Amino acid sequence: MAKSSAAGRVTGPAAEKRLRTFIAKFSVPDQARIRAARRDLRRRLAGAFELAYDNYNFFVIGYSPTERPSDAIVSLAAQANRLALCFLKGARLPDPAHILKGSGRQVRSVRLESARDLQRPEIARLITLAVALGAAPLPAGRTKLVIRSESVKQRPRRKPARRAVKLARGTA
Repeated sequence: MAKSSAAGRVTGPAAEKRLRTFIAKFSVPDQARIRAARRDLRRRLAGAFELAYDNYNFFVIGYSPTERPSDAIVSLAAQANRLALCFLKGARLPDPAHILKGSGRQVRSVRLESARDLQRPEIARLITLAVALGAAPLPAGRTKLVIRSESVKQRPRRKPARRAVKLARGTA
C-alpha cells in the first residue's frame, strides 16, 4: 500500500493549491482537458463534494453527495495521455449506446478524448441516471473540494517524448 504524504484531509484554499500541483504534473494538453472536464462536472454536479486523490496509478477527482468515497457517483480518472469518466455504479446503468467499458461488478467507464465529450447526449444521460442512483441527493450550495490522499510514489503523469523512447531503445 502506497504511503500518503498527506496527514488527513485538506480543504479550502490549501486544497485548491494542492489540486493545481497535482494537475501540473501532466502535459499541457492533458492539464487543459482535466481542467475543462472538472469545470463541466462542477457545474453539472453543483453542491457535490469533490474528493481528490493523487494515487500511484491515477489522479482521481470523485463527485459525491457526501464526504464518503463509497457514496461517489462519478469520478474523473487521469493518467498520462488518458482521461476517463468512471461511473461507480455503472454496472446498474442502462447503456443502449454500448459506450461504457469494463466488466467488473460495479464500475464502468468511458474514455474522454476532450471535455466536450461530456456534452454528448449518451454521456449526459448516463450522468443524470448515475445521480439518480446516488446514495443521497446532491446537497445544495457550492461544490466543496477535499484532498483525500497523495501517494509518495507515482507513475509518470506524462508520456516520454518519442525521441527519448527511441534513444532508450537504441533505435534513434
